[in-house]
Amino acid sequence: MLADLAVAAGRPLRAVDIGCAAGLVTSIAMAECAARPGASLALIGVDLSETALQQALRRGVPAVQASVTGHGLPLPPGSVDVVIMTELIEHLVDPDAALAEARRVLVPGGHLLLSTPNLGAWFNRALLLMGLQPVFSEVSTTGIYGRPGREVVGHLRLFTRRALAEFLAAKGFIDVRITGAPFHDVPRAFRPLDRLLCRAPSLASILYVSARTPEA
Repeated sequence: MLADLAVAAGRPLRAVDIGCAAGLVTSIAMAECAARPGASLALIGVDLSETALQQALRRGVPAVQASVTGHGLPLPPGSVDVVIMTELIEHLVDPDAALAEARRVLVPGGHLLLSTPNLGAWFNRALLLMGLQPVFSEVSTTGIYGRPGREVVGHLRLFTRRALAEFLAAKGFIDVRITGAPFHDVPRAFRPLDRLLCRAPSLASILYVSARTPEA
């Protein structure tokens, strides 16, 4: 998605990957843009974790320590063309402040690229019918209870496709487009179904979002 934007822009794009962690997604985005004729990108990563930042730097990702909430990003208003939030918003105490900060640093007509797990995923609907806790939701910080899975990852906010679209629109984003993506932890036997249901974003495992800020 980022490479497509860079090609279409016809000029160098400035982008920030908020919550870049160890820089894996950031480095993939940089490599994808580098491989696309006509795509020019200046991309930095931002994360709170010093350990993650060191890993990102070792990957060749320029990264700085900062938060999208609290004191905000060390960027002036209207200074970037693209804000990336990959699997971040579900971890935030204050997603409202995070989107306000994203809007602050984006140029008019700038792009937000966001991904997050789908509370309304097809398997979550089945689990609820069986009286089980939905995947991606957590009731404890020390263990997983009442649902499949073993890893506690700290999800605080979960969105359905409709909730996410309405939330972004309420925060001033326009042209909100949501597509579906598969989930790597789906059992192998169900992966063909998981990929097929990406065509119906309200049932997909992961939600991918492209949205814009209004023009000046």
